[in-house]
Amino acid sequence: MNDVSRDLIDARAARLLAAYRGADPFFFATAEHTLLAQGCYAEVPPADNLADLGLRVDEQLQAARRKGHPNPVVVGAIPFDSRKPACLTIPRQVISAGPLGGRGGEGARRPGRYLVQPVPQPQDYAEAVGEAVRQIKAGKLSKVVLARTLALAGEEPVDVQGLLGRLARHNAHGYTFAVRLPGSRPGTLLGASPELLISRRGLQVRSNPLAGSAARTADGAEDARRGQALLASNKDLHEHQIVADAVAAGLRPHCRTLAVPAGPSLIHTATMWHLSSDIRGELADAGIGTLRLAAGLHPTPAVCGHPSAAAFDLIGRLDAFDRGFYTGLVGWCDADGNGEWVVTLRCAEVQDNRMRLFAGAGIVADSDPQGEVAETEAKFKTMLNALGHAPEGVC
Repeated sequence: MNDVSRDLIDARAARLLAAYRGADPFFFATAEHTLLAQGCYAEVPPADNLADLGLRVDEQLQAARRKGHPNPVVVGAIPFDSRKPACLTIPRQVISAGPLGGRGGEGARRPGRYLVQPVPQPQDYAEAVGEAVRQIKAGKLSKVVLARTLALAGEEPVDVQGLLGRLARHNAHGYTFAVRLPGSRPGTLLGASPELLISRRGLQVRSNPLAGSAARTADGAEDARRGQALLASNKDLHEHQIVADAVAAGLRPHCRTLAVPAGPSLIHTATMWHLSSDIRGELADAGIGTLRLAAGLHPTPAVCGHPSAAAFDLIGRLDAFDRGFYTGLVGWCDADGNGEWVVTLRCAEVQDNRMRLFAGAGIVADSDPQGEVAETEAKFKTMLNALGHAPEGVC
């Protein structure tokens, strides 16, 4: 593609970002394309679990197509506990363009300070990590993911569009999203996830699980050293292998062929290094939609742990809050079964002048409690940097 064509694609994508309003149900930008959903044709009713929800979504998409909808697509968010209600919509229209290409724009930043309340406090989180390590060493499980939040209260309403633009600009290789959340006081779930749970295009499927992380630094030599140290870390390699094995096992029954890397590679965001496995396959059955594939994967050990049931139970006892949509799924799927669902990471829920930011860390037998506190601090920076706020001594 020549530079002129690329500039035209970027310009169309930038117009979609500029057209986004908080009342729109969905915005989604990746390294390959940008989507803006507008209006509501139908809402998807709740289901008992993600597998049933996938079937319901497929049925509603086909029904919308039969009734004359020109391009039925389901968009929205699914919570970490997929037994709880999802926020899924068939919009009246979805407008698409090429990638933003890092040109999301800075957006106007609103002045003002934020009062910040960590939940739990860092020392309480470290104690929870310590308890998780004891459970792992006792043989109860091999990994669990524990989470934290930062509750922010500002002087003025949060500039959602400006925040979304900055996230898109600084995370051009990730998945930037905004989902309108329902309720008596509606809000917005937005973020910039680095992790693809599942995508499908025709018979081709892909998953890109991430596990094992290290904070980046502005010092080039030290930053490179941290990346290589992560790639050589037995603790992080073990954590990653648990996740990659689980994702491959979830996809293999549905695939004619499946290519799984022998070991992870390094990828990075603006703030973090991650160990990554790019898993690709060809479906054996063209009739299985993307959400039904996701049901065999979610929650992966990257956001829950292993074994899943034991980790889920421990999260319920040690997490200090209800995760809601954090570590759930955000994405879209169409009536032909194609779609993309990413893990809801590096995100925040916004309501008027208040925000709730989320971060978590994978705990294994070799985890150091203070090290896991530091990892969550680094993960908060994706949202804090986009917000233009870096509180000291509260993360």
